[in-house]
Amino acid sequence: MLKLKKETAHIALVLVMVLASVLDAKAQQTPIFTNYTNSYSYVNAGFAGLSEGINVLGLYRQQWAGFVDTDGNEIAPQTFLLTGDMPIRAIHGGIGLSIMQDHIGFENNINVGLGYSYHLDLGGSTLGIGLSGTLLNRTVDFSQLKPINPSDPLLSGLSGETSDMLFDFNVGLFWQMPESFYIGVSVVNVLESVGKTLSENATSSASFTTDRTFYALAGWPFQLEDLPMFTFVPSVSVMSDIASTQLNASARVIYNNVFSLGVNYRPQESVGLMVGFSIKDLTIGYAYDINTMGLAIPGSHEVALSYCFKLDLDKTPRDYRSVRYL
Repeated sequence: MLKLKKETAHIALVLVMVLASVLDAKAQQTPIFTNYTNSYSYVNAGFAGLSEGINVLGLYRQQWAGFVDTDGNEIAPQTFLLTGDMPIRAIHGGIGLSIMQDHIGFENNINVGLGYSYHLDLGGSTLGIGLSGTLLNRTVDFSQLKPINPSDPLLSGLSGETSDMLFDFNVGLFWQMPESFYIGVSVVNVLESVGKTLSENATSSASFTTDRTFYALAGWPFQLEDLPMFTFVPSVSVMSDIASTQLNASARVIYNNVFSLGVNYRPQESVGLMVGFSIKDLTIGYAYDINTMGLAIPGSHEVALSYCFKLDLDKTPRDYRSVRYL
């Protein structure tokens, strides 16, 4: 492991933890993952291409598994995320692609993003400066809704399935010193685009919109001299739409770059248990969230598969196997 500039890593982690401490942890509309380190290609455009190959990842989250409404309909959130990114020396950076389907209740969202990250060499570390464009198809089946107050003006005239296509873009900065630390800040759905009105007959002006969300994240992999076969990876992620904020704080231990065990804490919501296993360049991960909200809500499951296609690049001291995918 590199041992350079550990003081910088400490400062980076402290800054993010301070940001997290001044924000209340509440519910969040934007999908959130216990294995959030696997979602960096989606939440931070600057991340694209900052490893040594073509990384492909699929992640499935079943939140509150088995949760149903009073009519027996399964309304538990389900999210599937597919990402890919790769470095391209000719354009001095990397490109990234993400596809996400998010289903919650009677709403279904499909998001497709394509972006570019410019890699700025800072001498021993790299800063990724990214921009990506996204298309979001948002669909709601209002025929399945049973409002408590049928005369609610917001729902007046709403019936059947309604959908709209929205365009937005994301920006991000991702700074890393391989095997020493990384820190990133980003904004997803910068424009907070507004689509068509939900119903021409509705007495309100409710419309489809994208969800502008701010992210701050950091991690610091390190080894102990007496335990060289183990890598310890504390990390933190904060996401906020200003109205509500969510903190994830996790710690993992990786044995010989093959096995990993970890725990994630989401204040006022859950404690997650994580396990991972790598076979050459294929990594399989699983996480289970135990709810701590004091309600009779089932736990949540996550399964992640990732593969790295190594590229024949001119190696530099910064090339390494990313512990974020373990």
